Amino acid sequence: MKLKTIEIDGATYAEVKDGKPLYEDDDGTEVAFDAAHSAETIRRLNGEAKGHREAKEAAEEKLAAYGDLDPEKARKALETVANLDQQQLVDAGKVEEIKAEAIKAAEEKSAQRIKALEEELATKAEAAQSLEATLSKTLIGNAFAGSKFVADNVAIPPDLLQARFGQQFQVEEGRVVAYDNAGNKLYSKSKPGELASFDEAIEILVDAYPYRDDILKGRQQQGAGAQPGQPGGGKKISRAQFDQLPEPEKRAKISEGVEVVD
Repeated sequence: MKLKTIEIDGATYAEVKDGKPLYEDDDGTEVAFDAAHSAETIRRLNGEAKGHREAKEAAEEKLAAYGDLDPEKARKALETVANLDQQQLVDAGKVEEIKAEAIKAAEEKSAQRIKALEEELATKAEAAQSLEATLSKTLIGNAFAGSKFVADNVAIPPDLLQARFGQQFQVEEGRVVAYDNAGNKLYSKSKPGELASFDEAIEILVDAYPYRDDILKGRQQQGAGAQPGQPGGGKKISRAQFDQLPEPEKRAKISEGVEVVD
C-alpha cells in the first residue's frame, strides 16, 4: 500500500478525500486513512489489555486465598473422605493420596486458566503494537509528502527523502518529533524551548547532510568541476562513500550520472 499523491505546479502533495489522506493497494483500491480512528483503536486495545491483566491478577489473588486449591474439588474430596468407611481404607496413606490428587487437579486448572489469560494478553498487545507502528509510519509518511519545504526545495521524490531521513522521526503523543544523529530531540530555532516543526526539522537535517547539494533543487549542478551538458555535472563519488548510501540514494545517484570511483 502506498500514499496516493498529486502534482500541483511541479510540487507533489498527498491526495486527500474528506480530510483523510488516500492510500492505494496493489490492486488499485483506494483507502482513506483515518488517523483519529486508528489512534482511538490503539487506546481501546490498551484499555482492554489492562482489563485482562487486572482480571488475571484478581484470579491469582482469589486462588491464593485457598492455598492453591480449587475450593469445589477440595470440598468434594473432603466429603468423600468423611463418608468412607474407615474399615475399607487399606491404610492411612490412602487419605494423603486423595488429598494429593485434589491439589494436583486444582493446580492444573489454575495453570491452564493463567496460561489462557497470558496468551490472550500477548495477542492483544501484539495487535496494539502493530496498529501503533502502522499509524506512526503513516503520520511520518504524510509529513514528508505534505511538507512545503520538501515540495519547494528538494529535487528528489518525498519517498526517497523519507528513506534517508525517516528513521530520525518518531510519533510521540500524536505528533511527529525529530531527532538528530546523536539521538537528541531537535528544537525550534525560531521558537526557543519548543520542539521543531516537521518543516524546520527536515530543513536542519538536510542542511547537515554531506550530500545536500545532490538533493536540493538548483544546487545539483553547482558543485566543483561541474560542466554544462555533462551527466551529473561530472561529479564523482568514492566506492566507499557509495557503498554507505541507502539503496534509494544509490539509485538516485546512478540515474543522475554520478561516477563511482575506486
